Amino acid sequence: MVLGLFVSILLSANVTLHSLFGESAVLQRNIPMPVYGTANPGERIEVDFNKQKATTQADEHGNWKVILKPMEAGGPYVMMIQGENRIEVKDLYLGEVWVCSGQSNMERQLGPRSGQKLIDNWEAERDAADYPLIREYKVPVLREKKHPMTDCNGKWTVCSPQTVKDFSAVAYFFASELYKNLRVPVGLIYAAVGGTPIESWTSGEMMKKNSIYAKFLEEYDVAKAKADLEMVAYEANGAVGKPPQGISYSKYALFNGMIAPLLDFPIKGVLWYQGEANVGRWQTYTEMTKLMVEDWRNRWCVKKIPFLYVQLAPYRSNSAEMREAQRRALEVIPYSAMVVITDCGDSTDIHPTNKRPVGERLALAARALAYGQKIVYSGPAINKVRYKGGKAILSFTFVGSGLVFKGSGLKGFEIAGRDLKFCPAKAIIIGDKVEVQSPQVPIPVAVRFGWSNIPDVNLFNKEGLPAVPFTTVR
Repeated sequence: MVLGLFVSILLSANVTLHSLFGESAVLQRNIPMPVYGTANPGERIEVDFNKQKATTQADEHGNWKVILKPMEAGGPYVMMIQGENRIEVKDLYLGEVWVCSGQSNMERQLGPRSGQKLIDNWEAERDAADYPLIREYKVPVLREKKHPMTDCNGKWTVCSPQTVKDFSAVAYFFASELYKNLRVPVGLIYAAVGGTPIESWTSGEMMKKNSIYAKFLEEYDVAKAKADLEMVAYEANGAVGKPPQGISYSKYALFNGMIAPLLDFPIKGVLWYQGEANVGRWQTYTEMTKLMVEDWRNRWCVKKIPFLYVQLAPYRSNSAEMREAQRRALEVIPYSAMVVITDCGDSTDIHPTNKRPVGERLALAARALAYGQKIVYSGPAINKVRYKGGKAILSFTFVGSGLVFKGSGLKGFEIAGRDLKFCPAKAIIIGDKVEVQSPQVPIPVAVRFGWSNIPDVNLFNKEGLPAVPFTTVR
């Protein structure tokens, strides 16, 4: 009798709920809400949540989904799932949900990390982090997945002084600023891995359709074959000494393991901090970013998901060309914004510790693009240039309340003639424009600003946001 009962239990699959709907989750408000999971094929499922009920049957593969009507922000709520077994999920809220992705500067948590400097004022920030309506879902690092996964089995964590040390620092500062402004729950889906290129975060289908990605795949295959040969030789020699390093990324494996499981879950927008791993391939970065964003938007089935990203900080290997590629992504990606951090980097550290301004500026961009607030969310950005009387006359967008500089004079401008040999130039603010000239260049045809791995620049708007580095040379 006991054996028969045991066999019966094994043959009966329990109803399950996707881990994104776990305890303490934040669900996206004001849009239709899919709720989904697995069960026995044909099993009848009932979902009861916030005065709504919906029923369905699991399909032949055991997958089920219901769609609930849009709901306002609020909570806490309990979700009941009834099939052959019953699931009760507590402490659910409706609010704003953002995916936070990229590489190590997004991955960097607020608390101490071995081998890295401490985040500025992290202990005071930790002690002040009493935000029970901010929650973070940490996507486990899942590499080398050959096929898209349906669930990554992460968990939601409620923000508190006891837990915030493990939150992404940039994402936490973003969420705390957004919460102060909107006063609704904020959910962060934290999917970031250090040292990873943008290609690894894009689906295989998109990569295979595009010549840029095809070239990347070829480079990957060559690097992988070389790494495998090095490992074979190392093992053949008795594994003596330091093992070969191998390669630091994989082709679209991060998409399969860390983005694909999120795609049915409604979100408000995306925060992206990445680029260091693509500096050596800056020539293709604008197009690669455009394709990744298109890929994600198509798969989330929302064409206007705001895409907010961080331009690389000053550092000896973070090239001006890469920043320019990031700037030009704004021209080809609608509903996007770029945060400039020339004033809060560290020339000696690829992981700058001043993360609060990064999160706060992302929140400014979110308030403007995602929530329609009429605010200045960027520093001055080049709009057009006119050459007259030996001067380059620069016009900007995002002038805000006016142009200002910090220090004794404007820095970081260079000018060039037809030979495109740039030299330092004198720059002055005239109203809402900047005039640039040099006696060495009597007939200028090009100008650039902040064109250095470590830009020394000081142009801002009066709202305190730094100007965007640029070059007029295409």
